[in-house]
Amino acid sequence: MQEPNQTFVTEFILLGFSLSPTTTPLLFSVFLMLYLLILLGNGLITILICLDSRLHTPMYFFIGTLSILDLGYTTTTVPQMLAHLASQKKSIPFSSCVAQMYIFLVLGVTESWLFAIMSIDRYVAICHPLRYKVIMSPCLCGAMIIFCGLWGVTSALIYTIFAMRLPYCGPNKINHFFCEVPAVLKLACADTSVNDHVDFILGFSVILIPLSLILVIYVNIFMAILKIRSPQGQMKAFSTCASHVTVVTMFCVPAMVMYMKPGSKASPEEDKKLALLYNVISAFLNPIIYSLRNKDVKRAFLKVTRLGRAPE
Repeated sequence: MQEPNQTFVTEFILLGFSLSPTTTPLLFSVFLMLYLLILLGNGLITILICLDSRLHTPMYFFIGTLSILDLGYTTTTVPQMLAHLASQKKSIPFSSCVAQMYIFLVLGVTESWLFAIMSIDRYVAICHPLRYKVIMSPCLCGAMIIFCGLWGVTSALIYTIFAMRLPYCGPNKINHFFCEVPAVLKLACADTSVNDHVDFILGFSVILIPLSLILVIYVNIFMAILKIRSPQGQMKAFSTCASHVTVVTMFCVPAMVMYMKPGSKASPEEDKKLALLYNVISAFLNPIIYSLRNKDVKRAFLKVTRLGRAPE
């Protein structure tokens, strides 16, 4: 039974980063610049894919979806982090914390499965090029995105329900820069061992299964690439795969470490660095790795801005 005099927190304090007063303005400037570049890069990719009919292919459909997810993913956390760096007030209402946690998880889980879907797209493009457009039809691509979204919504709901069913009666200081499940669970006034098991099981389904699928697919892709006789063809295929593998590693590995280790072994400072890696740095680098160095995207940019004439 609940004790009569027990009180529950109505807001949390986000401690953010341990910085000296002289370092805070520098960090604010760095994160503000990164956030603006994330908005610019991912926003530009999304607009170009929408406007240029040559980019209306399954690969760019998935890249555009990834850019939208990255925009939402970072906007869920970075503006609040910037506001807290710029002011003394670092509180967040309990309800806002729950909402931030849920939205962040929805977008993160969806993105994790999207990477697996993108590896399937690359497999079909490299191993079955003549049937690529038939297999990767608009209906199938749409169904894959819906699957990713539904998995994200369901998994995030389970994560959030199990985290918020626990009592939080103080202290209310979260040693993180946003309301992430592992950091919030440390403030619970109850045993969190059940949550550790749930997090591990869900982490298996939303991170390890997609990663395993990606690994199996890429083993088959690399075997197919080795059969290509043209060195140029091999290099082009390897380049496409390397971009995807880099992005997946940058996002999934830190997330796996964060969500699948027991809460008792979590280090707040390490968790913040991991969160920055898969939340901010990954979203910043994705447009560069995937698209901004791509000839099709450059051609689309010149065409849309009328700075040059796209070759026919």
